[in-house]
Amino acid sequence: MFFAQLVANSVIAGALYTLITLGFNLIYGATKFTNMAHGAVAAMGAYGVFFATREGWGLPLSIVAGVLVAGIVGVITDRLVFSPLRKKKARASVFVIASLGIFALLQSILSITFGAQFWPLLPPGTGRVFDIAGASVTEVQLWILGSAVAASGILFILLKFTIFGKVIRALSDDEEVAKMLGINTDRMIGVIFFLGSMLAGLAGILSGFDTGVQPTMGLFLLLEGAVSSIVGGIGSLVGGILGAFLLGFVENFGIWFIASQWKGAIAFGLLTIFLIFRPRGIMGKD
Repeated sequence: MFFAQLVANSVIAGALYTLITLGFNLIYGATKFTNMAHGAVAAMGAYGVFFATREGWGLPLSIVAGVLVAGIVGVITDRLVFSPLRKKKARASVFVIASLGIFALLQSILSITFGAQFWPLLPPGTGRVFDIAGASVTEVQLWILGSAVAASGILFILLKFTIFGKVIRALSDDEEVAKMLGINTDRMIGVIFFLGSMLAGLAGILSGFDTGVQPTMGLFLLLEGAVSSIVGGIGSLVGGILGAFLLGFVENFGIWFIASQWKGAIAFGLLTIFLIFRPRGIMGKD
């Protein structure tokens, strides 16, 4: 039973990391920079739900509002900061530093607006608990798993079998060539920021349902998403999924042997191993 619980916990963690990593890699594929603001955008989505439920909105409408808030915040950051930097042809390091500034700004806004304390996103005792093959799994955790599967499937179909997906792949391959083909790359990057940020918002919301919300929650999501992305192969959506589940299993089986406080160290240990022996990640995409 203990082993079954470890497997279940690993799968749920991998599913949550998948959601944040998909958005992370989607944005990286189009812009070729590591968006460090991604975790704070996820937290904005969670707090969007927190605010909406406090105002008396129903939970389904609150979730939609939270996801849209994250998407809109992502677009605003691109329009106000990243788009002007692209026009000036700034180096990737400048984008990363700017995204760190956005992360700090968004986290400060959440702290000032809602306070620094922890808040449950759902009332205590909400949702059922299921026994699956000897493991206890909550209703929220099943929603995390289902959301990851649905998001991965929809994104795969969108990128593989639609004209929109072909445009995104062309932009990811070479932005200058995409411009020569008549693609409005700036508008497309804005759309990609919206989609990637909505995925981040969904991850933040589900994480909030599972463990609650606080302004610093974005840092955890960012770190787990970044490690999953690098381990899987940054920019590769399939690699991101593989990296997310590998990280989930390594972390949860790792704390079987050592204290759970070392969970973050386990993640960075895995990252270090990949950076030394396979820096391009599982899928080997630059």
